[in-house]
Amino acid sequence: MKPRQLNLIDNPIHATHEALGLPPVEIGVARDVAHPALRIASGSALLLMAGNLAYLASRLLQRPDAAALVVAVLHSEAFWWAVGVGLIAQAVGGALGMAYGVTSTSDLMATGASPAAASAAVHIAEVFTTGVSGIAHSRLGHVDRSLILRLLVPGIAGATLGAWLVSSVDAQVIKPFASAYLLVMGVHVLSKAFRTPRRTVKVPRHVAKLGLTGGFVDAAGGDGWGPVVTTTLVGSGCDPRRTIGSVNLAEFFLTFLTAGVFTMLVDETPWPLAAGVVVGGLSAAPLAALMTRRVHARVLLILVGTVIAGVSSFNLWRAVA
Repeated sequence: MKPRQLNLIDNPIHATHEALGLPPVEIGVARDVAHPALRIASGSALLLMAGNLAYLASRLLQRPDAAALVVAVLHSEAFWWAVGVGLIAQAVGGALGMAYGVTSTSDLMATGASPAAASAAVHIAEVFTTGVSGIAHSRLGHVDRSLILRLLVPGIAGATLGAWLVSSVDAQVIKPFASAYLLVMGVHVLSKAFRTPRRTVKVPRHVAKLGLTGGFVDAAGGDGWGPVVTTTLVGSGCDPRRTIGSVNLAEFFLTFLTAGVFTMLVDETPWPLAAGVVVGGLSAAPLAALMTRRVHARVLLILVGTVIAGVSSFNLWRAVA
């Protein structure tokens, strides 16, 4: 549900996003040749997605009440709320190239979902989208193998810790902290509309620490891998093409394992939420394209940042009241 085939060739939309510190949006890129090792990585991602899909389908078909369960999900209020959340979040992500996770997580929490259930649903839905993303970038040659290795292991460690924390601590305790984090992310999105463009050539030396932090806040808050890792690396002078491709491929493996941890630890079943986010996201591509062409990125940043900050403030107030 996130925009993944990114246009890194000079064009007016790309120039606007570059000035605001945003990643490029999905438009299409030229094909390059991927390294054999990256073909293995993309093949592994494809096998993991296929295996995961087969496993989920087999579990559903083994249930004697499979048909009744599907009907119940389709008639549940949580599912249709999640469809609307997925539609809005993907439209935002498709138009801005960011804020998919923070939008969907904050909105799901506003409907009454716990931080663990909201983050689990978003990560389960993202398994397939990040897999498609990683495979596409690998085939296009937009991946730096050394950068992936430096990000992946600490990222997985941070994500596992974050998933354990948000799943093990009582929801009433963790919700104020999750809401506060999402409020900060909303202000961060809003601040991008008023940022002064700056360029630097300093490349971060502490990539592992960046991956650890990004993985933790991504799992604990429902989003953060892209805003923390991609924004920092690109803003520090790394090549946008290889940075975005490498971070996205690493994100698949990170998301895959995080979703597995959530599945084992979360008591409440987030499948209606995850299914709704997927269905809503699949329907959002035309709306995202329309927003990209009709609404200036700065205006959209202000609207989205204000909504995220407002919803998160409401969640925070409700959690501490």
